[in-house]
Amino acid sequence: MKPVKVGICGLGTVGGGTFNVLERNAAEIARRAGRGIEVAQIAARHANPKCNTGDTPITTDIFDVANNPEIDIVVELIGGYTLARELVLKAIENGKHVVTANKALIAVHGNEIFARAREKGVIVAFEASVAGGIPIIKAIREGLAGNQINWLAGIINGTGNFILTEMREKGRTFEDVLKEAQELGYAETDPTFDVEGIDAAHKLTILASIAFGVPLQFDKAYTEGISKLTTADVNYAEALGYRIKHLGVARSTASGIELRVHPTLIPADRLIANVNGVMNAVMVNGDAVGSTLYYGAGAGMEPTASAVVADLVDVARALTTDPNNRVPHLAFQPDSLSAHPILPIGACESAYYLRIQAKDRPGVLAQVATILSERGINIESIMQKEAEEQDGLVPVILVTHRVVEQRIDDAIAALEALADVVGNVVRIRVEQLN
Repeated sequence: MKPVKVGICGLGTVGGGTFNVLERNAAEIARRAGRGIEVAQIAARHANPKCNTGDTPITTDIFDVANNPEIDIVVELIGGYTLARELVLKAIENGKHVVTANKALIAVHGNEIFARAREKGVIVAFEASVAGGIPIIKAIREGLAGNQINWLAGIINGTGNFILTEMREKGRTFEDVLKEAQELGYAETDPTFDVEGIDAAHKLTILASIAFGVPLQFDKAYTEGISKLTTADVNYAEALGYRIKHLGVARSTASGIELRVHPTLIPADRLIANVNGVMNAVMVNGDAVGSTLYYGAGAGMEPTASAVVADLVDVARALTTDPNNRVPHLAFQPDSLSAHPILPIGACESAYYLRIQAKDRPGVLAQVATILSERGINIESIMQKEAEEQDGLVPVILVTHRVVEQRIDDAIAALEALADVVGNVVRIRVEQLN
């Protein structure tokens, strides 16, 4: 069969990696796809010194690619919301298939994009939008199709994981490690998307839709960052047998779906608790298979390109398939998506780590226990660090059993109102991930 013609929009890190992999592995890719996959045009504002494009036509206008009648598949690697959305919709309007690594685009505009793609009978593939080179979307959408997914939890932002790893292993402060992460290129000059959980929430929104068969609802995802974590909290967690990870959690309950990103204590013996540095991992629990773990490079030039090229192979294989018989974008047939609601964070259930700065006086622990007991909150473990007394204050650290978050919020408000408690109570959620 004639080769599939591809147009790459964006020749940055991922675009350059995609071009290189397609060139280097051209013969192997053709064997897998059943036909060749050739880059017929590139849209880029700047050359990439790590990518030798040879005589491949290059334009500075991305819409030249979307409007090129020779192009079968448009690869969107420019990032962002607005221009990327316009490019993808134009490509779809022109009857072209699309491959993208843009998690923000899919999380925010995916419902609209997939609806347009169905109308035109084209594919929008987005494996590279979540966890880089880890084929987690295919694993959930196809490999676990026989399961009812109960929950998933993931370390899906390498920057945050690098920072927490350095804080735990070397006792460094958040600010110190963030500066190094920026110097190494792991974090942007404005690191908000990474350290405040927005990037992870984009990815979690996509995973939850595929896992539970609900529309994409990024605006309902709860996000909490890691910038307020201290080395003391990291060390206390270690003493209690836990590791702190910036985790995305999606859980299906009878009341609705939990969709939340926040710092989380995980038992130190869990495999996912030992994912360090910039690596990513996603744990998925299905009713038939139990818990499975997917680990690998969550970003980078060729790891992400690996996922982009895998999508290109999938599209090439499906070009002659009846559009109605292709794998649905969000795993479930469009008319079978569920209206199961996304729960507000106050209705979500978890166990909790609390750090309380209290005056070193008799009866303080009794007051704390009474406040928790009155709200139906059971204590699993408690630790009072008298050796760390400073200015008459000692840290009291405790871990609760699972409870609805609203009860914890009420308890924290009552604790902070005590005369013997100074400052805000630090709260971190705890997940066993069995």
